[in-house]
Parts: sequence; structure tokens; C-alpha cells
Amino acid sequence: MAKDQNSSDLEVEDLPEQMRVRLEKRAAILSSGADAYPVRVPVTTTIAAVRTKYAHLISEQESGDSVGIAGRVMFLRNTGKLCFAQLQAGTGETIQAMLSFDRIGETQLDSWKSLVDIGDLVAVVGEVISSKRGELSVMADSWHMAAKALRPLPNPHTPLSEETRVRQRYADLIMRETARTVARLRPATMTSLRASFAKRDYLEVETPMLQTMHGGAAARPFVTSSNAFDMQLFLRIAPELFLKRCVVGGIERVFEINRNFRNEGADSTHSPEFAMLEFYQAYADYHDMATLTRELIQEAALAVHGTLNFDLVDGGTRDLSGEWDQISVYPSVSKAIGQEISPETPIEILRKLCVTAGITHDPKAIHGKLVEELLEHYVVGNLKRPTFVMDYPVDTSPLVRENRSTKGTAEKWDLYIEGYEAGTGYSELVDPVIQRERLIEQSSLKAGGDAEAMQLDEDFLRALEYGMPPSGGVGMGIDRLLMTLTGLNIRETILFPLVKPE
Repeated sequence: MAKDQNSSDLEVEDLPEQMRVRLEKRAAILSSGADAYPVRVPVTTTIAAVRTKYAHLISEQESGDSVGIAGRVMFLRNTGKLCFAQLQAGTGETIQAMLSFDRIGETQLDSWKSLVDIGDLVAVVGEVISSKRGELSVMADSWHMAAKALRPLPNPHTPLSEETRVRQRYADLIMRETARTVARLRPATMTSLRASFAKRDYLEVETPMLQTMHGGAAARPFVTSSNAFDMQLFLRIAPELFLKRCVVGGIERVFEINRNFRNEGADSTHSPEFAMLEFYQAYADYHDMATLTRELIQEAALAVHGTLNFDLVDGGTRDLSGEWDQISVYPSVSKAIGQEISPETPIEILRKLCVTAGITHDPKAIHGKLVEELLEHYVVGNLKRPTFVMDYPVDTSPLVRENRSTKGTAEKWDLYIEGYEAGTGYSELVDPVIQRERLIEQSSLKAGGDAEAMQLDEDFLRALEYGMPPSGGVGMGIDRLLMTLTGLNIRETILFPLVKPE
């Protein structure tokens, strides 16, 4: 096939047969003087609007109204002088298009038969009717190619693999109702969260994603640089330290929804790039924030499902109703292993317990790290109902206030649902002297090789020295929240997750 002036550099000989045929049809459209990818087509309404407005039509009834609709061809049947197509809107609604010899004439009908394939985007102008079988249809007076598809759609009878779905989300959105539903569930969840915060007088802010030092979480950062400033920068691992600056400045109820980046592993619950919600409230503690977190999640579930006991994509169900369970770290681990451990338990005993359990651990790991390894191994995987795991070791919680009643623990909780962490909350450490001591300890750990340890942030400490009110704070992954609301893994909840090149 000769190249026309609009052809690409595709090596036609190397293409699959279906793509070669479609390229030939594209060339035929162009040589006829038409456009395979026009700027506009005569669309006057949507498929969804037509279905709603004319749902009352009965078999063989005509509306007398002409509309212009467009959609993707998902089914084709060409039978002599009458052709049928199922057109699908981007939102998933479908309608039948009918093209008859009597209505559009031989030339247009032959062009339809010879040029249109499944997957093409077409516009049809005609009367809304109900077919003999009672199917709502548009009887065409004319049709127009909106975009010629050069690549055939996946086989509708063979489910796409997860790998194909995340790599080719565009195909997934075309073929699967679930993919379209999840794509719309995210903004509905965001709308619910923002409404929940608005009625509680929270202010939404934006804080830097490029930071001169990383902090706010124990995580390995992505490192980059600025040509303009000739300096090293980090993609943020958390907005926490900037949101606390807001609280110092008098924004006593503040939240942010934005992207975080952690240069770590990727699995069914972790993604290197993810959406994060963090919120802080002055004159609140971690108990207040646990209550607020439960309310936010329940309000989001009601907004998207209409109930707190709902069906999941895999056919299971999830119940987010009522009050949620609370357990404490040290008592729950002690019960699981049949031996009491506490903040005073010698580190040698914790190491032996990890060895007995077959837990691979860093020989330089501190007390709290080993306790959390035991917690992860014995306890959290069994937490199916939403459960707040309270009172973590203080030495792994450098930004958290020490517990008022149990020395050696911090006023921190992690929320677990179906065995994965859905969020974490604190009574915030606001004493600048203790916070400096904690960050100096973190710097020592970093110097000792801990890539997740935080840096000493002098500007953050300066902010605390102006006085920060007693406060509670929460970090909750938006993608994890969508996992809770759908039962999907994290790659399925992110529209375009990071994947290795093919």
C-alpha cells in the first residue's frame, strides 16, 4: 500500500493482518475526500440522554425526533439492505444504530459496509425509534467516521489479564464495566471526603511535592535535582511537616489530598506513586482522630454505595458499620506468641522471637522495629473487620507524642482492614525540644545506614518553636481507601499505575 501524505512510518509488512486491512480502509477514506479523524462530527446529544428521554417507546414506535449521537462500534451485523451496530458511549451506555438502503442510499450503505470495523468511533444522525424487537435505536439518515480504529479490540469473550488491564487501561475502560465504575468511584470518593471536611470546617491546602529534605514518614525517597537552584531535591514521601506548619500558623483544621512518592517495593498494597490524604486538627488527640477517620470512611461508603454493608468486585461483601474494634500492640503480640512482651523487653529476646517465627530482620533493628515485625507476622493479617491497632513503640514513632499512660509507647494507631493498613493516626508531638531530640536520633540512624530514617529539618523545628497547639493527625492512602470500597488490589484502583516497560 502506498503511503499518503498523512501516513505514519508504520512498517505495513510487519503489522498483523487486521491492522493492515484497517490501514487500507483509512487510506480509502482519505482518498474519497473524507476524513478518518475529523475535527467535528454532528453530535447533538448523548446515548445516555437518548435512552432516558425515549425509554417509553414500544416496539416499532417512531419518535419523529432526529438526533446526532456518537459511540464506539462494539457489534456489527450487515445483512443486505439493512445494517445494525451497537454503539457504546465512553460511560458504557449503548444504543443500536440501524442503517437501511431506503433511508441512506446505496453509496452510504456500501461505504459503511466496506469501511467500518468493530472498535471504530462513528457518529449517526437519524430518527429515534424502537425496532421490531423493541430495542431503542437510531435509524440513520447519515453516518460519519469519528475516528478509525487501526487496532482491533480485545476479544470480549476472553477476560483481559491484570497485567494487560494496568498496562492498557484505555482498552480496559472500553471493554469492562468494572473499570469504568472504579474510574468514577475515585472522584465520587474525593467529593465525599471534601464534603465531609467542609462540614467540619477544615481548610484544604497544597504543600510542596519537591522538597529540600524528606520527612514526615519512614520511607526511602526518590532523589532528583534542580538545575535552576543547583541543588538536590526529594519527591515528597509525606506532606506532614508542612501541614503542621499550617497548624502552627493558625490553620487549626487542615487537610491535603495529593501525590506521594516512595522509592520502595510494589505489590498488591504498595505503589511507588500514590494518592494521599493527610489531615490535622488542633485540640484533638489520637482518639478523636480515630473517630473522625471512621466517620470519613463510612460517609464515603454511603456516598458511593448507599450502604455500609456492600458487595465487592470479587463477589464478597464488606461491612463498615458500627463502632470499630481497637487492640493494643504489645498485648496483642503477647497473646499471639503466648509470652508477655513490653517496652522493657530486652532486644535479645525480641530477636530470638523473630528467629523462632522465621522472620528475616536487620541485625541492627531497634526494639520497636522488631516488635512491629512480630505484630505484622502474628496479628495484622488476621484483622478482617476494621480494627485500630493502638499504642506503637515510641522509638519507631519520632513525630508522635509519648503515651500518657504507658511509657515506651506512642499515641499512635494504624487502621487495618482485611489485613492491610488503611491509615495511621497520631497525637502529634508538639514539644520542639523533644522533637529535636527525636530527629537527632533519626539522623544517627540515617548515618548508620537506615535509608528510611528522617533528616533533621531545622525550619520545621523553628516552626514548632513558635508554638503548635496540641493536635491530632491522620494519613490515609486514597488508593487504600478505594481498596476498602471495592476489594481490588492497589494497581486496579489506580487508573495508570507505574509499571516496568514492556
